[in-house]
Amino acid sequence: MKQTVKKKNAKRAPSGGDSIAAYSKAQLPDFRMMCDHLRALIDTALPKATSKVWHGSPVWFIDDNPVVGYNATARTVNLLFWNGQVVGEGQLKPVGKYGAAQAVFSDAAEIRPSVVRGWLKKAKSDVFDSKAFFKKLREGK
Repeated sequence: MKQTVKKKNAKRAPSGGDSIAAYSKAQLPDFRMMCDHLRALIDTALPKATSKVWHGSPVWFIDDNPVVGYNATARTVNLLFWNGQVVGEGQLKPVGKYGAAQAVFSDAAEIRPSVVRGWLKKAKSDVFDSKAFFKKLREGK
């Protein structure tokens, strides 16, 4: 009879475990460094958040609501806050039509940890209730 070996997953529940590490590992070295740095900042600032690769990008959730995530493009790493326009920071540029905003980094030196920690602090105190918002939209209210 064949025995199944269970794999160990590092910090699987709160940090998204292997899927976020795999996302980072798939990036070019400079972008991998930026992704790893952003992940460390986010994990530290949002210790109770859950995370996973969602719609192809690492995303952190509070109470099933997306708060922050990042994605690597061909030329940049974008740090997206779902309620970023409410955060009220001029360095975060509006994205889409629902209140999101992002910072765009083309080099690791552009990531200022104290600034990112400030954004994360504001983002976790004012979480976008996406479930209620989109339920209202579907109901036409």
